[in-house]
Formats: sequence, structure tokens, C-alpha cells
Amino acid sequence: MLSKNEILETVNMVRQEHFDVRTITMGISLLDCIRGDAESTAQAAYEKICRRAEKLVSVGEELSAEYGVPIVNKRISITPASLITSGFRGKEPEFARWLDRAAKETGVDFLGGYSALVHKGMTPSEENFLRSIPQVLAETEKICSSVNIGSTRAGINMDAVRMVGELIMETAALTADRSAFGCAKFVAFCNAVEDNPFMAGAFHGVGEGDCVIHVGVSGPGVVHHAIRQIPDADLMTVAETVKKTAFKITRVGQLIATEAARRLGAEQGIVDLSLAPTPVMGDSVGHILEEMGIETVGGHGTTAALALLNDAVKKGGTMASSRVGGLSGAFIPVSEDIGMIQAAGKGVLTLSKLEAMTAVCSVGIDMVAIPGDCTAATVSAIIADEAAIGMVNNKTTAVRVIPVPGKKVGDFVEFGGLLGSAPIIAVKPSSAERFIARGGTIPAPIHGNKN
Repeated sequence: MLSKNEILETVNMVRQEHFDVRTITMGISLLDCIRGDAESTAQAAYEKICRRAEKLVSVGEELSAEYGVPIVNKRISITPASLITSGFRGKEPEFARWLDRAAKETGVDFLGGYSALVHKGMTPSEENFLRSIPQVLAETEKICSSVNIGSTRAGINMDAVRMVGELIMETAALTADRSAFGCAKFVAFCNAVEDNPFMAGAFHGVGEGDCVIHVGVSGPGVVHHAIRQIPDADLMTVAETVKKTAFKITRVGQLIATEAARRLGAEQGIVDLSLAPTPVMGDSVGHILEEMGIETVGGHGTTAALALLNDAVKKGGTMASSRVGGLSGAFIPVSEDIGMIQAAGKGVLTLSKLEAMTAVCSVGIDMVAIPGDCTAATVSAIIADEAAIGMVNNKTTAVRVIPVPGKKVGDFVEFGGLLGSAPIIAVKPSSAERFIARGGTIPAPIHGNKN
């Protein structure tokens, strides 16, 4: 139970420090929806989603009102769709339209899981599924997609990496009238996790139960406020302050997760501790790092400060929840973080620096807008670099880049809402065409060979 003091602290965090529960995500298994034909399978999936998630939005609103904590998003994740559609080649977009219809019927913000796991190889049906992704992202409103292209145990599937770069460029072209918005709904992973509540990479893993509730907490503003109170403290004290703050944030997330699962008749899953920023002033991971003493995020010292922040968040949050999972740490999505937006606009925060920061934080190159005239091989090479960091360091990394047609370095692009806006960041003027064209597999590191 929360104490009176904890409740008062929570009220203050909400009112003054932009604290919120970023998402309640209901994971739903669709394995029992597979039928003898595509239409029957799609209808069965639609009916199950609508049945299980019928009260998801209303319960989220009830909990928000009762506890005084904003719950920003209500989302659904499903079994990777490539597993459901494997027998219905060519019918994947039709299945996606049924999923989009279910998302609209239940009133959720997004439905994730139009996904494929091809880190070791691709079947013909999975290859066909991947080729459907641009059309699906262009034609649906709420569907999010992801592809796992590598892992520490399997290495990196460079044939999939090459294809994904091409798919991202195709998606950008198909949604050019919306500033390549389709690309904002797609992420390429290495070491993808099964219990991620955050979009665009959420999917319901085959190791999960039939219906599971995951909660993603946030709170960059709360951490920023706490560090601002100790302007002259040494870094050990900063770390301890972040740990204590993360504990408070996660306690609220644990409470919401427990109660949401009970009311929805679902299994309780994980609490994801990630600090998820927004474009609102006072809710920035970038500004936390600057409060630590970095003049502009992206400058020298940024990676060290981020390593401290990420570790302290995990240490503090783990003690406050019975089951921590997802991605957990600090997100650095450029367009969704006002501090990152400002730093990128100054030219201090670059793709190279974001890549370095990936080694110590959650995910990686996230919501980064790049010139629309870059090549598919360049996008693939960015993905390969991030995947290599994840593979070698046995961590989850990801890429969500948006090549915006007609935009060049120095231009700005608006996505709106939580997706924010971003300056177009330069890519290296060096070709990776020959490297990407080789295909094959980058072998798993030696330390991945363990039992």
C-alpha cells in the first residue's frame, strides 16, 4: 500500500513535474485464432481483440481518475503477425486492416505486433510478410510494426537488414504526404524483448500468457526536478537521488499494473521503468543530462552522464516492482524530447553521438529524421551499426529513422502530438552499398555461445 506521504509526493509529481503512466498495454495471444483461411483467421483475431480489450480504455480512465495519475496511452500488442499469416501468403494487408479495425473499435491509441522475428533466417512466408509492411503502414492508422533482425545468440541477418532498409525507404515514399509518418510506426530490433509495452516495437511474445497487462511508467520531469535540488552534489549523490526518485515513480506503476490486471481479468505482466520523454518543456531526458552538468546534450560527457542515469533508474525501479521488464532505462527519441530537439538543431547531437549513447541506454537511434534523398543502403547500414552494439553487448537496440522526402539537413519536420518535431540530421557522406549488398550473416560473438 502507498503511504500518505507517498500519495502526497505523487500528487506533487503529477501537478508540477509532468509525471504520468505512459501506457497500459494489453498483450493478447492470437495463436488460437488461426483458421483454415485468411478471412476466418482475421475475423477470429478481430473478435478476440475486441472481446479481451473491450474495457481497456475505460479501465485506464477509471484508474487515472481514482489515483490522480494521468495514463496517457492505452495500447494493444499481439502475437507477431507473421506467425498468424504464414499460411495465407498475399493476404497480410487484409489481416492488418482487420487489426486496425479492432484497434479503432476498442478505442486504443496503437496496436503493435505487425511483426516478424527473422534474426536467424527468413522463410518464404516471412519474406513476403516483410514486403507487405510499407503498404500496411501507409494504409492503416493505428498499426505499428517491428522486425527483429539480430540477436546475441544468432548474429545479425544481413539479408533482412538489407530488405528492411529498402522497406523503410518505400514506407517513406508511400507516406510522403504525411512527412513519412509511416516510418514513425516501424522499428528494427536486435535482441527484441517479448514484454515491451512501448510502441512502435511492442509485440506479444509466444512465451507470454493468453492476455497480459504491461505498464510503462515515465517521469523525466520528476528526475530533472530532483537533480535540480542538488546543484553542487557529487555524482554518487546524483546517482542515489535518481535511484530514490525511480523507486517512487515505479511504485505508482506497480500499483496501476496490479489494479488494471485485476479489473480486466488479465495476467499481470511487467512494469517497464523507462524514462519516456515528451516534447513538453520540463519532461526531457536531454535536460536531465544537462542538469548534471553537460552544457548541451550530445557534447562530450553525455554518454557517461547517460550511463549513470540509466543504471540508477534500473536500480531504484527494480526494488519497487515485483516484475520489471520491457526495455527499462532512459529513452532518447529525438523528436519526442525537447532537449534532444534543441541539441540536434544546434548540431551538437549527431547520429554518431546517438550511436555512442546507445551503448548505455535503452533502444538507440529513435525518432531521428534524416534527409529524404539518402539511400536504402545507408538506412540499412545505420541499422547494422545499432544491431552490432546490441549483439556484442547483449542488450536490446533498435532503429526508428524517418527519411523525409523533399527534406534536407537544416529543414524541420512536424509529426504532432507525442511524436513531436525534429530537425533533419545529417548522415555520413560515405556509401555502404558494397557492404550491405554482400548479405549473409554477421556471426554471433563468441560470448553468445553459452548455455
